[in-house]
Amino acid sequence: MQIFFKCNGEWVHQNEHVSEETLDESSGLKVREVFINVTRQQVEDFHGPEDYWCQCVAWSHLGTSKSRKASVRIAYLRKNFEQDPQGREVPIEGMIVLHCRPPEGVPAAEVEWLKNEEPIDSEQDENIDTRADHNLIIRQARLSDSGNYTCMAANIVAKRRSLSATVVVYVDGSWEVWSEWSVCSPECEHLRIRECTAPPPRNGGKFCEGLSQESENCTDGLCILDKKPLHEIKPQSIENASDIALYSGLGAAVVAVAVLVIGVTLYRRSQSDYGVDVIDSSALTGGFQTFNFKTVRQGNSLLLNSAMQPDLTVSRTYSGPICLQDPLDKELMTESSLFNPLSDIKVKVQSSFMVSLGVSERAEYHGKNHSRTFPHGNNHSFSTMHPRNKMPYIQNLSSLPTRTELRTTGVFGHLGGRLVMPNTGVSLLIPHGAIPEENSWEIYMSINQGEPSLQSDGSEVLLSPEVTCGPPDMIVTTPFALTIPHCADVSSEHWNIHLKKRTQQGKWEEVMSVEDESTSCYCLLDPFACHVLLDSFGTYALTGEPITDCAVKQLKVAVFGCMSCNSLDYNLRVYCVDNTPCAFQEVVSDERHQGGQLLEEPKLLHFKGNTFSLQISVLDIPPFLWRIKPFTACQEVPFSRVWCSNRQPLHCAFSLERYTPTTTQLSCKICIRQLKGHEQILQVQTSILESERETITFFAQEDSTFPAQTGPKAFKIPYSIRQRICATFDTPNAKGKDWQMLAQKNSINRNLSYFATQSSPSAVILNLWEARHQHDGDLDSLACALEEIGRTHTKLSNISESQLDEADFNYSRQNGL
Repeated sequence: MQIFFKCNGEWVHQNEHVSEETLDESSGLKVREVFINVTRQQVEDFHGPEDYWCQCVAWSHLGTSKSRKASVRIAYLRKNFEQDPQGREVPIEGMIVLHCRPPEGVPAAEVEWLKNEEPIDSEQDENIDTRADHNLIIRQARLSDSGNYTCMAANIVAKRRSLSATVVVYVDGSWEVWSEWSVCSPECEHLRIRECTAPPPRNGGKFCEGLSQESENCTDGLCILDKKPLHEIKPQSIENASDIALYSGLGAAVVAVAVLVIGVTLYRRSQSDYGVDVIDSSALTGGFQTFNFKTVRQGNSLLLNSAMQPDLTVSRTYSGPICLQDPLDKELMTESSLFNPLSDIKVKVQSSFMVSLGVSERAEYHGKNHSRTFPHGNNHSFSTMHPRNKMPYIQNLSSLPTRTELRTTGVFGHLGGRLVMPNTGVSLLIPHGAIPEENSWEIYMSINQGEPSLQSDGSEVLLSPEVTCGPPDMIVTTPFALTIPHCADVSSEHWNIHLKKRTQQGKWEEVMSVEDESTSCYCLLDPFACHVLLDSFGTYALTGEPITDCAVKQLKVAVFGCMSCNSLDYNLRVYCVDNTPCAFQEVVSDERHQGGQLLEEPKLLHFKGNTFSLQISVLDIPPFLWRIKPFTACQEVPFSRVWCSNRQPLHCAFSLERYTPTTTQLSCKICIRQLKGHEQILQVQTSILESERETITFFAQEDSTFPAQTGPKAFKIPYSIRQRICATFDTPNAKGKDWQMLAQKNSINRNLSYFATQSSPSAVILNLWEARHQHDGDLDSLACALEEIGRTHTKLSNISESQLDEADFNYSRQNGL
């Protein structure tokens, strides 16, 4: 028997094999084991289409046997956590969720949680779960759970510690029961008291709300009412006379009001063709309802007669808050066609648990949304739709003046710079030398927030905002990098994604498919953004054509809340928007105008292109504290409305009502699920009082401090190091250690012909790296790439890791990070 190793398709020399032979005592057979050593240098020097690999091959006169391939990779662990845990303050028995995303590493880091520097063993405490995506979940908080929590990540390379998160578990203080009433005093009053001792406030806690004592009139005990002088006591007849006058006045007022109501009702009926007034109680308390108004045959006066079959050629739908919050709303409601005469209208109120939105479970895949918004907007009439393509009346945020675009500008010269649209994920990188010396341009960038000018064809959907950069007549000598966020779950098997540009005539034409080879531009598609290298300014957008029904759009789901005009009502608004920062920023901006507060951290929902609808429901409402408006516990949105949701932020509204004004805490669950798809749960646990509500951060990254950065401080890689790297890699190398290897080590593996057409391919690759890593904490990825290549390059030997660390520190200091 012979055993040899083959690595990367080549046989390993016999001298590099180490062989050992043993005897299996149970079978008496001879066992041979063979070893080889693989060094780090060998792995670094290998450049192939896959990882360094080896397999062993054994053969004898009976035949040949091969082992599976074993891959060898360079292990590492990044310095910074992708997400550090955040401190929380929660009431006792509430749920605590601490999020932790460890640094990137090979092999993947294992996570361990520490509490006050002591390891947490979830197997010994059933109340704690640490298995869900490295997160720490405490199902019911106890006072003993207060402390400092740290996330530890480790692999064979190193250990990393996250920032510590302080968790405070608190107890609501409350009143003890009232004492017995005191003896009636000479002033004919008695008292009772209560104490704020259940438990008493401490550690900075607030005192109980309300009065600590009450008083009432009384007539027994020490009361001396009967002993007053005769002239201080009112004659009984005078008291009776005053009572009669009071009751007479009240009776007259009631009669006058009744006459007025009857007169108004008769007048309205005389001015309308309604046979029966249908009023839902929730409409009077701000509830959100769905009514289907269907035209019936002419001459039918019995509008609620079920024996008559309605004509279904026209359907009119309305859904929205009836609550009049301001004079503008009142004017719109009174002037709108909701209260204007309509010929023979039948009102059908669904009484089932789920609101009927008039759509089938499998909506038309290419359906378009023709519904309009009521009561706000210029057109106050109902939308008219064909019954085979009914769309639900899901509210849009059109109650505020429509913004057409976000815009930012900056002046740039030969040194280049970076232009950032705050909190949108959109940025523009102008490389050093792209603008001729002694020239400067005012460069602008904007995002269209109005109706998209790109109209989708067929099954194509818009996956990104429409981004404009200019001026259009500006000429650059080096390609600039435009970063555009997108909402596709990237997979070449399920999506065909295109970059499109708007022409001067307003038409959109395809620039390239991101998977195609092109020498005019380059697209690098990351999970949440696309980085595009371009030579000309203009308006660009990403579109996607689903290849299979497994294509997935990433939606961001969030819940906002605010008090209603009725002091007992509380409104929840659940949003499902494309997972791009600019789409969510629009929601945040509108909610700030409406006084809404984010109640839970937004979550990601994968929405499949399988034509099934979306259901949004409110669950686990405290039964004796809150109640939900009738017919609104669950709402359903058709597939096409969600799949093409880039025009207006999609949201559903739920109205909750407190039984008593003393209820200030709200806890419930919001379930967002796609039929035959994924689901997400938003856990709402908040105080409806603004002073007690916990503030939740809208954006994880705040890049609004420096919207325009010019000169060297805009780039992470110092110009001197860039020059040395370009001088090293732009020169062709017989061993392939040139710019192509630099691209490969930075995960740029396709369409390399584009870089070959550039005067300095390495400079363009580094520009793409700068655009891709603008929010990274350090230069680790570039340092690792240079370290892997630099061992065989004498020119790179003077670019040490300490120099890159110093450059990273200077970049962070200059930009206030």
